[in-house]
Amino acid sequence: MLPWKRLLRPLAALLLTAAGATVPAATAQAATTTAAAATSTSGWNDYSCKPSAAHPRPVVLVHGTLGNSVDNWLSLAPYLTHRGYCVYSLDYGQLTGVPVFHGLGPIDKSAEQLSAFVDKVLAATGAAKADLVGHSQGGMMPRYYLKFLGGAAKVNALVGIAPDNHGATLSGLTNLLPYFPGAEDLIKDTTPGLADQIPGSDFLTKLNAGGDTVPGVRYTVLATQYDEVATPWRSQYLSGSGVTNVLLQDLCPLDLSEHVAIALFDRIAFHEVANALDPAHATATTCASAFS
Repeated sequence: MLPWKRLLRPLAALLLTAAGATVPAATAQAATTTAAAATSTSGWNDYSCKPSAAHPRPVVLVHGTLGNSVDNWLSLAPYLTHRGYCVYSLDYGQLTGVPVFHGLGPIDKSAEQLSAFVDKVLAATGAAKADLVGHSQGGMMPRYYLKFLGGAAKVNALVGIAPDNHGATLSGLTNLLPYFPGAEDLIKDTTPGLADQIPGSDFLTKLNAGGDTVPGVRYTVLATQYDEVATPWRSQYLSGSGVTNVLLQDLCPLDLSEHVAIALFDRIAFHEVANALDPAHATATTCASAFS
């Protein structure tokens, strides 16, 4: 076997491991056990919830690569429900034989799953539109739904937390792929959702052709300069009307969150999410927001 062929599987494994930085440190068993308790005790995924006049749109949370509908949102979902929102989360991008760790399937198909889920939430709540909040791939994938699957008519706002809107280089790791012929094909065959996130992929080329946004939807991007997955971090930003790009360190220089922490427990980011969902009542986000 040629030397470079011996490196294909280790390289693919390394890419998967690096992408795994988006996964909270929980075992499959723990995540499964936690799911029912987390959703039943917090009011999250409560299909009897009716949006209030103060918060008239349900919020759909879209997990990141290798995440799921529970572990990605153990802090943010209760944060929002406590503030009076009807909050829902879905699993998408499942691969056969791979439990708990999702977001690995083809992203266009994942967008179809999101479309069906939003329809379900709107039907249950009676709302005309939803707001979407997504982490990593979950902040980027909904843009396909908005642009190609009719989502713009059903969504008021998309808030991306560390979204890989123009691809994820994994701190430059994907730049090594050209040196290993066949590596990208291997990733595409085994974990197509990862391959779709490589800068320059067919999926990203289609997604970003003709502009980053669609009319009628407000977009917010929350980025951290310490991101080690959706890199370079400025590539997370969107261009277009109705876009607000936010670097957390501009709001609080002491915020050290990286790609995982920003969605797991960064209350500065959470405060900005709340501002994006209700801009009419937004309040200044500072380091003190970590304690609010």
